[in-house]
Amino acid sequence: MRNYFLILGDILALLLTTLLGFVTHGETDFSFLPRFLAAFVPLTLAWFLLAPWLGLFQREIVLDLKQTWRVALVLLFAAPLAVTVRGALLGSDAKPIFVLVFGVTSAMGLLLWRGSYSFLRRKS
Repeated sequence: MRNYFLILGDILALLLTTLLGFVTHGETDFSFLPRFLAAFVPLTLAWFLLAPWLGLFQREIVLDLKQTWRVALVLLFAAPLAVTVRGALLGSDAKPIFVLVFGVTSAMGLLLWRGSYSFLRRKS
């Protein structure tokens, strides 16, 4: 199974959920870009480092909607890792509430994307 479309969708889902976080806090000018990248890049790297361990790029798992719990499990570890790296890059604290919100919103974005992808791929 070629995963290019799935990978691109994962990146876009993480990009949109991270961007949504900045927009909801009223940060929409380009001055937020370094902080945005300090959150988005570590999260995306953590996702792509951890997701293969749970088979999230294997056809039978990707297409089985009962296996979507794996997405949330990966984000349970990816979000704290990403927020810790973000804190180190920005010289700030890794606040637990930020880890929780960042992880949950990222998981929701990926679950929506991957659920849609699975549904559409199974239909075709």
